[in-house]
Amino acid sequence: MFLVSRMKQSTNDSFAQQIDRLGAALQDADAVLIGAGAGLSTAAGLTYAGERFQKHFADFAAKYGIRDMYSGGFYPFSSPEEHWAWWSRHILVNRYDVPAGKPYLDLLRLVHDQDYFVLTTNVDHQFQLAGFDKARLFYTQGDYGLWQCSKPCHPKTYDNEQAVRQMVKRQRDMRIPSELVPRCPVCGAPMTMNLRCDDAFVQDAGWYAARQRYEVFLKAHEHAKILLLELGVGFNTPGIIKLPFWRMTAENPKATYACLNLGEAFCPDEISSQSICLDCDVGSVLSTLLGDDLQSPCRLNHS
Repeated sequence: MFLVSRMKQSTNDSFAQQIDRLGAALQDADAVLIGAGAGLSTAAGLTYAGERFQKHFADFAAKYGIRDMYSGGFYPFSSPEEHWAWWSRHILVNRYDVPAGKPYLDLLRLVHDQDYFVLTTNVDHQFQLAGFDKARLFYTQGDYGLWQCSKPCHPKTYDNEQAVRQMVKRQRDMRIPSELVPRCPVCGAPMTMNLRCDDAFVQDAGWYAARQRYEVFLKAHEHAKILLLELGVGFNTPGIIKLPFWRMTAENPKATYACLNLGEAFCPDEISSQSICLDCDVGSVLSTLLGDDLQSPCRLNHS
């Protein structure tokens, strides 16, 4: 059991010194395991509220009182035509009609020559858009670009880009044509998003293959000098990235744990001597590591 506490701010080390320490850990590592959460995509501009939400969903906000994209995904629309009008638009602006964010591109520049692997709870395809090797990715919680049977009657997922673009193009008054409502090609049940929100989530062949590659990576570097680079991970699903990263650090004296997260950068006391915690915007830290002259306000936490 870890004793979790926020690490105290240093009075001796500057932000620049901590960046140097992180840069050295990155350069010296035999391998880099990246754990990426929603904060990385937020830093890339994929915000779910505010101006971006109003730009794409002002009509839904006015009619239903929805105030952000996240809560809109759970709204109990009265018809499948309304449900898929929302979701097709949500998928389009967060998965297809969006470029790779700068933090993702910067991250690839930092690790492209390293033996790296990415474990992520993000479902927006940003790693693939940025050019990361798909064989080095394990996105555990699904993908906006995939549908599955809602029952589910079989363990298979389906690419949805063509159907989504048709839904967005042909929707009127926040409804899609009834003939575009997707149904399972096997049993005829409604299709749903391949997102882990209940026990009906489909882990298809690709999911299991990615998990196997992740497990092989972990085994190969079990006792190596590894950098566990956690980016924008909160406490919604700590059992996927955060807690395993803490455990791996505690079990390997050669490991370094780095937590970059604005507002939530901390670690257990037991691994504080092996940790670097930067209470900063993730994108700013990545840019600084690449040598950009950025003056970004950070609340510095570290061992």
